[in-house]
Amino acid sequence: MVIMGSNMAEAHPVGFQWVMEAKARGAEVIHIDPRFTRTSAMADLHVPLRAGTDIAFLGGVINHILQNDLDFREYVRAYTNAPYLVDERFQDTEDLDGLFSGYDPETASYDNTTWRYESQTDTGEGGSRAKEQSRPDQLGSGGPGLEGGARKIAADPELKHPRCVFQILKRHFARYTPEAVEEICGVPAETFLRVCRAWTANSGRERTAALVYSVGWTQHTLGAQYIRAGSIIQLLLGNIGRPGGGVFALRGHASIQGSTDIPTLFNLLPGYLPMPDTAHEDLPSYLHKVRGDRQKGFWRNADAYLVSLLKEYWGEAAAPENDFRFDYLPRINGDHGTYRTVLDMLDGKVFGYFLLGQNPAVGSAHGRLQRLAMSNLDWLVVRDLAMIESAEFWKDSPEIETGEIVPERCRTEVFFFPAASHVEKAGTFTQTQRMLQWRDKAVEPRGDQRSELWFIYHLGRLLREKLSGSADERDRPLLDLAWDYELEGDEPSAEDVLRRINGIDLRTGREVGGYLDLRADGTTACGCWIYSGVFADGVNQAARRKPHDEQGPYENEWGWTWPLNRRVLYNRASADLDGKPWSERKALVWWDAERGEWTGHDVPDFEKNKPPHYRPGDDDVGPAALSGDDPFIMQADGKGWLFAPNGIVDGPLPTHYEPHESPVRNQLYAQQGNPARNVYGRAENPSNPSPPERGGEVFPYVFTTARLTEHHTAGGMSRQLPYLSELQPELFMEVSPRLAAERGLTHLGWAHVITSRTAVDARVFVTDRMRPLRIEGREVHQVWMPYHWGHTGLVDGDVVNDLIGVVLDPNVFIQESKVATCDVRPGRRPRGPALLDYVAGYRKRAGVTPETGTRIDTVTRHDIAHREEDR
Repeated sequence: MVIMGSNMAEAHPVGFQWVMEAKARGAEVIHIDPRFTRTSAMADLHVPLRAGTDIAFLGGVINHILQNDLDFREYVRAYTNAPYLVDERFQDTEDLDGLFSGYDPETASYDNTTWRYESQTDTGEGGSRAKEQSRPDQLGSGGPGLEGGARKIAADPELKHPRCVFQILKRHFARYTPEAVEEICGVPAETFLRVCRAWTANSGRERTAALVYSVGWTQHTLGAQYIRAGSIIQLLLGNIGRPGGGVFALRGHASIQGSTDIPTLFNLLPGYLPMPDTAHEDLPSYLHKVRGDRQKGFWRNADAYLVSLLKEYWGEAAAPENDFRFDYLPRINGDHGTYRTVLDMLDGKVFGYFLLGQNPAVGSAHGRLQRLAMSNLDWLVVRDLAMIESAEFWKDSPEIETGEIVPERCRTEVFFFPAASHVEKAGTFTQTQRMLQWRDKAVEPRGDQRSELWFIYHLGRLLREKLSGSADERDRPLLDLAWDYELEGDEPSAEDVLRRINGIDLRTGREVGGYLDLRADGTTACGCWIYSGVFADGVNQAARRKPHDEQGPYENEWGWTWPLNRRVLYNRASADLDGKPWSERKALVWWDAERGEWTGHDVPDFEKNKPPHYRPGDDDVGPAALSGDDPFIMQADGKGWLFAPNGIVDGPLPTHYEPHESPVRNQLYAQQGNPARNVYGRAENPSNPSPPERGGEVFPYVFTTARLTEHHTAGGMSRQLPYLSELQPELFMEVSPRLAAERGLTHLGWAHVITSRTAVDARVFVTDRMRPLRIEGREVHQVWMPYHWGHTGLVDGDVVNDLIGVVLDPNVFIQESKVATCDVRPGRRPRGPALLDYVAGYRKRAGVTPETGTRIDTVTRHDIAHREEDR
């Protein structure tokens, strides 16, 4: 098991118990992380590396696999897109010194036309429009569009053609040698090769290896590509869709998975259906874009998923003659993400804001920017368990001390609604393994505390009552809502909501059995198609608790896992082309020829009665076009993608770029950072300079952040509790003994970390857990801090996220908060207006201006300063 980008033992201790069980049974555990942690202490091997260089490391593993013929060749040839030929116009980073073909320096975006397969029709998914809407984030459960995926794709089964994906992969990663990994990551070549040998030796026909990551991977300007790189390794080694394999995303807390399945994101509808944009004039135009004409797979049935959703939203008002009220859905016209919204608040374009279970004053990147933006609102609604910093910024934030916010003149009216905790309400959690688990209400909420379900339901009820006499057409979407949930007193029934999410056959009034029962004719209603089946047969499947010793090894009667209670996604890949398990030791599902169906220990993630050697007709599309050996049933070509011909805005292959703020030059290419990253260059959001810019020596150290077991994210749930506050009472930084000597820092004394955004105080913890690394022949130091403190609660401290600027991964708009550059100085930071002068002095010495960091293209057009356009 490889754990990378995660401190699982401390951040996910409940899940880590299963890692310990696996280790007790002989599994080897490797932890790759800049800092030595409790996870490292329990691992067989800890590998420290420089924060932000994970793709260089993973690319080295890919190169090791390919150069030594260690891939699981039968699996790769049959189940991935390795044989497919790519357009002859495609140019790789090897040809363009760090850029792919189709790059536009003016918009910092790619036209991906040349990335497609040789026989593929252009689907037009690239360009600046795709980037500004975070289009890849809208492709969650269906995969990118691939027009022509159902037709025969030009391929070389021998994997020798120079334009086949396999050969492109070999050329792309050839320069990621052990020596390059050592120079870039600071990992000795022999240590790196030990990881490669362990990973490959524990993969193949008889063995599988798991890859585990968390926000240590995602919160980077290359976050999506980190995950792509790990997925490529697992596909090459045959570790996807098989027991003991996979790529595990450890979600942040109880129902983060659920909040993306039924999303709180601007560009998604439930079940990862994309939110319509202004180009979608009607339902047919939307569906044509989503499901295409000549694609394989179950995403072709998106019409049934969407129409059923519209019927759940608007009931009888949604009919075939009015496109099932598709016109009621909002249209996006650009970037409406969290950070763009904050900038719009600062610019006076947003007047009101709801904060539900979020504390951006502490938990989001550039906390000072967040607080200044909230101070420019007319009103702010905060729902939380306690009076968090985001509810009290107007009277005791750090900006009060500096004079940037004056309570008497702050225009924002704050409405605080106390929230019920998880034990004071009923409902489901959807956790890391996609499992829905029902929990009953244990105690009644106190005083004015209410559940989110109560708040949203009654807010909708009151708004509908207020508008009940309106003749304005713009009010119809709200008035026509099917807002008729069962009530238990004045609390909506969470179980009835789950039943509606599952889906109803409107002809019979009975619950549908799964997403295969949904129809596009308006006779089914379903709140989230991937959750369809969670209330099958009128039974709350998420509430099942059958003991593990009374059922099979995959415990299919404990909770319910989407889709259709399949515990391992794409598990058709656990069997060979003939439908037999690759090995009896790793048997999961298999083809029973006598009964003419797929069976096994898990629910088969494949059409039950489609034989292994089935071949579709020339005119088949959708599920019918899937061959018997197409295990990736949601992909438009049925295969696992080593190379992404569509759907990723910053390149079809992972490529090492330096973080937005880095103390060193990119040693592999002239292109320094991600050429498509989202940069918001403005006076309130400065960047530290990085090569080839001058002034980077003012911020010579690598800065990274993470979590502690004893505190919860932004601290709102833990800094209020005496016993947790006593366990971790004070903000601290970890530095190596050599850095402490270099900067004159004293163990347990005070010091401050400074960036071009601000400076924060902390106690110094001198420790070997943060080792210096050799990069480019010189010693590079890293500084680590936890980010849980703020100015409220039983213990307080400076806001660590104030140090971090806003720069984003262009695929999903997540911030790069796991790596930056900084300086460290002994003693307390200045306070009040003197802090602003102190930071301004650092900016002046480093030559920081609003244009710093905005010259993204460092290959062809050094003169172009790019920043994401204001709305």
